[in-house]
Amino acid sequence: MRKFLLLLCCLFSIVASSQDAITITGKVLDAETRMPIPGANIIEVGKNNGAITDFDGNFEIEVSPTSTLEISYIGYLTKSVPANKDIDEILLEVNAESLDDVVVVGYGTQKKYSVISSVSTIEPEELQNSSSRSVSNNLAGRLAGVIAVQRSGELGYDNAQFWIRGISSFAGNSAPLVLVDGIERSLNNIDPAEIATFSILKDAAASAVYGVRGANGVILITTKRGKIGKPQLNVRYEHSITQPVHLPEFVGAVDYLELFNTIAREEGTTPPFSEERIENIRAGNDPDLYPDVNWLDEITKDFASNDRVNLTISGGSELLRYAFVASYYNEQGIIERDPSQEWDSSPNLDRYNLRSNVDLNVTPTTLFRVSIGGYLQDLKRAPQSVDDLFNLAFETPPYQHPIQYSSGEIPVQPERSNPWALATQTGYERQSASKLESLFSVEQKLDFLLKGLKTTFKFSFDRYNANSVTRRKNPDYFNPATGRLDDGSLDLTIYSYGQDFLGYETGSDWGDKAVYIEGRLEYSNNFGDENQVDGLLLYNQRNYDNGDRLPYRNQGFAGRLSYSKKRRYIAEFNFGYNGSENFAKGKRFGFFPSVAAGWIISEEPFMDKLNESISNLKIRASYGLVGNDQLSGRRFPYITTINETNGYRWGVNNDYYRSGRWEGDYGVPDLTWETVAKANLGIELGLWNSINLRADIFKEQRRDIFQQRRTVPGSSGFVNNPWANYGKVDNQGFELSLDVNKQFSQDLIIKAWGNFSYAHNEIIEQDEPKALIGTSRSSTGKPVGQIFGLVDDGLFTNEDFENIDEGILKDGVPEHTFGPVRPGDIKYKDLNGDGRITGLDETAIGGTYTPEIVYGFGINTQYKNFDIGLFFQGNARTDRMIGGQYFIPGTGAAALGNIYSNVDDRWTVENPSQDVFWPRLSNQTNANNGMASTWWLRNMSMLRLKNAEIGYLLPQKFIEKVNMKTARFYIRGNNLLTFSSFDLWDPEIDTSTGFRYPPIQAFTAGIDINF
Repeated sequence: MRKFLLLLCCLFSIVASSQDAITITGKVLDAETRMPIPGANIIEVGKNNGAITDFDGNFEIEVSPTSTLEISYIGYLTKSVPANKDIDEILLEVNAESLDDVVVVGYGTQKKYSVISSVSTIEPEELQNSSSRSVSNNLAGRLAGVIAVQRSGELGYDNAQFWIRGISSFAGNSAPLVLVDGIERSLNNIDPAEIATFSILKDAAASAVYGVRGANGVILITTKRGKIGKPQLNVRYEHSITQPVHLPEFVGAVDYLELFNTIAREEGTTPPFSEERIENIRAGNDPDLYPDVNWLDEITKDFASNDRVNLTISGGSELLRYAFVASYYNEQGIIERDPSQEWDSSPNLDRYNLRSNVDLNVTPTTLFRVSIGGYLQDLKRAPQSVDDLFNLAFETPPYQHPIQYSSGEIPVQPERSNPWALATQTGYERQSASKLESLFSVEQKLDFLLKGLKTTFKFSFDRYNANSVTRRKNPDYFNPATGRLDDGSLDLTIYSYGQDFLGYETGSDWGDKAVYIEGRLEYSNNFGDENQVDGLLLYNQRNYDNGDRLPYRNQGFAGRLSYSKKRRYIAEFNFGYNGSENFAKGKRFGFFPSVAAGWIISEEPFMDKLNESISNLKIRASYGLVGNDQLSGRRFPYITTINETNGYRWGVNNDYYRSGRWEGDYGVPDLTWETVAKANLGIELGLWNSINLRADIFKEQRRDIFQQRRTVPGSSGFVNNPWANYGKVDNQGFELSLDVNKQFSQDLIIKAWGNFSYAHNEIIEQDEPKALIGTSRSSTGKPVGQIFGLVDDGLFTNEDFENIDEGILKDGVPEHTFGPVRPGDIKYKDLNGDGRITGLDETAIGGTYTPEIVYGFGINTQYKNFDIGLFFQGNARTDRMIGGQYFIPGTGAAALGNIYSNVDDRWTVENPSQDVFWPRLSNQTNANNGMASTWWLRNMSMLRLKNAEIGYLLPQKFIEKVNMKTARFYIRGNNLLTFSSFDLWDPEIDTSTGFRYPPIQAFTAGIDINF
């Protein structure tokens, strides 16, 4: 750190020597039309100095007489000219290859203009604008077509759930296939600094080549590789201060006890707590006997921190190129520790990533590539589940006992827990994981056989290992003190004896390994100036062993044939012919074709007059089949199994028993994978070389969903219901993305963007019991994950009762069967008209917990050496049923459960309002009020300020003498603001009571240096 500070001092103290400058004026024109080009950039090479042409194409710039000028504009070839006062006109030629930028697609790359499948890409730098460990947490709102949510902020378990175009199956795995450098790997442990390209394949034209693995979409990541040139060195360091985004708030002990006394008076019973006790707590007298504990505060810290360091080295020659990326990430969690203990039980995560990619031209036509990467990760935490700690902090009331007595003893209520002691006094656990990833490939050009032909062979071997060590102890626990003895000491009795030393336990080592082999033949050639043909034929196989009885194996073929004419008309055919070992012979392989067509209208001659305004206009369409063999519930479902763990009973009282074997799961030989038919229609529009709009509409029909039958009669004799390809789900939606890039002056550049994704699914068939079909409880015709419950009809009033004291309702008011009701309790609608409220009156309410809409928008502004960026991300059409055990105040009879701070927003005799959060409260469990219903249904839509960043690029004169190319300082905030109609806890986390490790808010300072 001391050396780092000295370097910063040097950067700010260096003053560059000056030299005579000259002023150059000129004009930038289109080489063909000789029309002026407004907004063209003129840069003095190697300097932080530039100009921009005005409306007539004129510019003026002051430069060094020995410098070189670089002139560029979108859609034109960049031109370099020596600085010369005699410059008059600079002619720029249209870049006929400007649309030939490469886009990574399935098993290869394509020129940007020829991509007619639905593919979304993102610049890797945008994935680094977060302090999060996991790349998956940076996807929501960044890429059109991605539905993503972060359900927890817990260290090591904070990966986001994400789907491409939503969920389209009610069974099995809906997660997309993730490929890193073409190999199936995890997205969550790669460091963003390693990423060179990031693509999302969404429609059948993009993913059909993956056959039975392409139904859920594909994420393609390529890692950084070296380029010809001098060694390039990048160093990036950032430090973040973190805190929870939002934790639930509870009433203190005084309000807690007063509420229970109030409830007792309302119910006509004796208040359970004395006024003396309440006053002692209020006055802060003797906290050992009259505690007031916020257990959530006691087990969590206000602030934590994380650090990230990235080092990237790349370069090479025509013979050898290299790229080396090393990263270190450390994060501390918000769970508290006891500093008096010799060990540290608070969460702490260390991760080390390393990746080395080398490209060697063995001969002018032979390219050999080696990629070695992986990570080491160590996680330390308390030996208890963090979710359990949060739940116990919710269950334990604030008045029962302190976290620890002033004399050092640790209290606990019998048969309960002390959350603080569990978090800080019971030792710690270490988890260690490591992953080695390797890839070797040989690429051979075969131009001597056929121009444009080449072949590639790949081999990959990956291995993952993990283990754990637990050092656990139990402290001595004491029953809560009943008073003080004559000498002033606490009157304590032992509850349970613990131990004075840490035990030692090792978890079983676990891991997996995967071997992948691929061979491909590729062809690409132009025929004249009008015809381009590209082809691919590929074979691959994968063996994945995770310790199951048999490895998981896939193999197959894939192919692509594309044709473009005059860079206007494009057609493409893709296929995957592959299979899985999970099915019977004759059912293991399937053919998954797709077709796509595109028309680049902007390249038509009749569009020439509009070229200045419409820079790109493309229409594309695709249709095809893809599959999914990631089935859950049963492996090898075509084999009938034998159950060896049970026997036979008989006799009048089943008191005769003999061990034996019997049939387990019935094998069905015709079972196979799920098949999805995908249709997509898209349009791309570019305006004035600065605005780009993409829009897609899609529909997917998933058939043969693998599920266990529900309607097989018991008389059929099956021990377990058989499995079948029976389910059907339709999924449809649309996506929009907009990018705006505009340079308004020499000093001001603005970039704005936004995207919107909507995906809605509907269950068409799921083998639902006939008794449900046609009723309000039927989930057929509803989305996957549809929330069901009763429909509330407000709260009961006095007018609803014939006799309030006995709870007798008037005629015409449906009988409520879940327990006695009183005025202020939740009243439900009788949907089936039988005059009784039962489970038969449940119906679909609200929507689903998984959002159907995810969107994001942001803006980056650069003015001179300063830049500022904002990014907002939101979701909509997402609901949650809140509630649970002890959630409603009073249900724990004051012995269990905390009370939310909004408890005053409740129905009372004095305030018999219908517009309240809480219905009538009771000091016992009220089953009627605890039913899942629209009363407890909450809209979890939100908008979050995900990222705000301010940066400063140091002027060249301060850094050029230390051989730096660029140096940028920045400060950033993540998860700064959240806007939602729901405010009890963070709406994104996966909880119905608020007790889960929340997302983290981070304040970051960093530096990014290029040498």
